[in-house]
Amino acid sequence: MTLKLPKLQLHTKILLALVLGAIFGVIFNVSKYKLEISYLDSHNEIQNEVLQHWESIEFEDFETHQIMATFGPEDQLKILPYFKKLSKREKKNIAVLVSFSAASPRRFESVRSIEKVKTISVAIKPIGDVFIRLLMFVAIPLVIATLIVGAASLGNLKKIGRIGARTLSIYLFTTVVAITIGLVLVNFIQPGTRVGAEAREKLMVAYEGNIQERIGKEASVDLVNMLVNIVSTNPISAMANGEMLQIVFFALMVGVSLTLISKEKADRVIGFFEGISDLMIQMVHLIMKIAPYGVFALIAATVGEFGFDILQTLAWYAATVVFGLLLHTFGTLAILVRLFSRMNPIRFFRGIRQVMLIGFSSSSSAATLPVNLDSCEKNLGVPKQITSFVLPLGATINMDGTSMYQAIAAVFIAQVYGLDLNLAEQLTIILTAVLASIGTAPVPGVGIIMLIIVLRSVHIPEEGIALILGIDRILDMCRTAVNVSGDAAISTIVARQEGVLGAENLEAA
Repeated sequence: MTLKLPKLQLHTKILLALVLGAIFGVIFNVSKYKLEISYLDSHNEIQNEVLQHWESIEFEDFETHQIMATFGPEDQLKILPYFKKLSKREKKNIAVLVSFSAASPRRFESVRSIEKVKTISVAIKPIGDVFIRLLMFVAIPLVIATLIVGAASLGNLKKIGRIGARTLSIYLFTTVVAITIGLVLVNFIQPGTRVGAEAREKLMVAYEGNIQERIGKEASVDLVNMLVNIVSTNPISAMANGEMLQIVFFALMVGVSLTLISKEKADRVIGFFEGISDLMIQMVHLIMKIAPYGVFALIAATVGEFGFDILQTLAWYAATVVFGLLLHTFGTLAILVRLFSRMNPIRFFRGIRQVMLIGFSSSSSAATLPVNLDSCEKNLGVPKQITSFVLPLGATINMDGTSMYQAIAAVFIAQVYGLDLNLAEQLTIILTAVLASIGTAPVPGVGIIMLIIVLRSVHIPEEGIALILGIDRILDMCRTAVNVSGDAAISTIVARQEGVLGAENLEAA
């Protein structure tokens, strides 16, 4: 008699992939003591060589023989940004002198690049990238089709206006609550006062090169311009560029207009988009079959490249952010779901576990959107007419986790610099973070651009972002999981208030 093992559910496979990916990344992590240098040899051919166990690396202007910079064996993170910010002319006129403890010194001229040495954990990242691109691939067609059908099924502008106003008000409320929780925690814990001067200097030097380009970008909040831009002059261009608010507006206009033409003609169009919606959902199911492999690759690459060393220096900051995110997710959202959706919070979180795992792995609300639409309809009983409106809107403007992170990060940076933010300045952080979250692209890393806006609003040095950049990717994963959970929670609340939440998912009063 053969023993038949139980078949693992998809969410269990994804969770296992996440854990195994982290372990794989730790084992095959990118070494801090190796560099790969690419240069032209005497035959004008590109050569690649791995440097390790060096005592010093010097950059010399070979025309004047002047040493421009010297680095030691612990300075990998300083070498990379230094070389990157050199101009093309400087790179042509520079020689790299490498001294070793147990080998002859080496001299490299015509250096093309200096990079970290990639390991297998980083090399498999394209598998994860393909998974994310597949989810993004179906996101926009799915949003357009489901939203058109949903808006047409609502029947009139009054109902759409009511649902829209309700959704926006709840999104703004939860965002303000999240920011407030973050400010209370960061003022109470004061993680910035626990970073020593030496650690601050190391972080600034290591990551200042990575932040200069982002600081140079224009970052501001113009509410009027934001509202005007919701109306696209070219819907096709909006779809091509992934402008989610413009796409939502266009789909709503199409859906509403369908209610104003003859039923016979409207039914044909609605039937077509219903078919597209069902097709996209089926495509999501197919894509999710490779989710464990994609998650494994993404987590392995993240841990392999960034590691956990940075957590030691920024442990208090990271703990403050993570504690705040947990408090908001399993406190604020759980209470709102219980009170206003009349749904058991345990049942709610069980229904969106795939959503949270994909959000965590991808760091993208847009990539998680197809999974969120499917899970809310299938597991939570939220009808398509609600999910098709609430979730795409939430993927763009509801960023509870990101807004909380910005509040904590801004005060943390101020604390490190020894700046005291008064009540008015902290209220400014709340207002700016809320406005910055509206219309921001739901893609990885956008939180840094939003943070620049927040820092400028209260005159905190923007260069301070270099203090937190090393750990941003890991925290980005955490806050995205909170963002998508908030979208799902609000969809159940709106559905309940509209009286259309599936009865099988309601806890008896």
